[in-house]
Amino acid sequence: MKKIFITGVSSGIGKELALEYAKQKCLIGISARREELLNDIAKDCNDLGSQIIVYQLDVQNREKCEKVAKDFLKKAGGIDCVIANAGIGGDDNLFSGSSKNINNILNTNIQGVTNILMPFIPLMKSQNHGTLVCISSVASYMPLPFHAGYASSKIAIRRIFDSWRPSLQKYNLNLVSICPGFIDTPMVKGPARNFPLKKANDAAVKFIHAIENRKNNFVYPKYYYMLIWLFNLTPMWFYNWFIKKMFSKPYN
Repeated sequence: MKKIFITGVSSGIGKELALEYAKQKCLIGISARREELLNDIAKDCNDLGSQIIVYQLDVQNREKCEKVAKDFLKKAGGIDCVIANAGIGGDDNLFSGSSKNINNILNTNIQGVTNILMPFIPLMKSQNHGTLVCISSVASYMPLPFHAGYASSKIAIRRIFDSWRPSLQKYNLNLVSICPGFIDTPMVKGPARNFPLKKANDAAVKFIHAIENRKNNFVYPKYYYMLIWLFNLTPMWFYNWFIKKMFSKPYN
């Protein structure tokens, strides 16, 4: 039985990943801040034949992340895959005069990833197998106006994985960076909802396939590869003019 731990399971991609792994009859640790929603998802996963351990968790709390990881390892007797999915979006609140909003995004999306992944690494190293997954974003390749905190946080975790990968490969640890485009989840708001949206459950199936096939960086849907290629060829002045036309004002 596979042993999986996932953060940010209360909605969106995290919820769908938990349900898909539940169909595989995995033992799953699920965590999020909203405990009531977690309990509802745990029931759905149990109905699919999976064993679920529920943790109310804010990934910005390093000490609690370490306690949760320790508890899950004790109860599960090991770990096969940890998915650092918890993250937040939103604009930078650029004209507020305060860094509160952008710092909350940065702390959640960067430290929240390292806080939950690093406690699992020593055991993965000793057992000589395991997979670490981060949910980055296409925004790490193609920035959007007013969303510097989000875009830079997604660049950061992708680069962290690029740096960790050669360090951990000799211990048979796989590191997979998932880079979704616009997926139909509560996080996608404003003008972004005018783009073609992929269903979250379809995305989860593709992500699990990428994880099982040990993809280093997986961009989804595939047509974003072409958009990233075009972005790299486009003069910055033109990109800035074009993207400002589409995203002319902040949105949350």
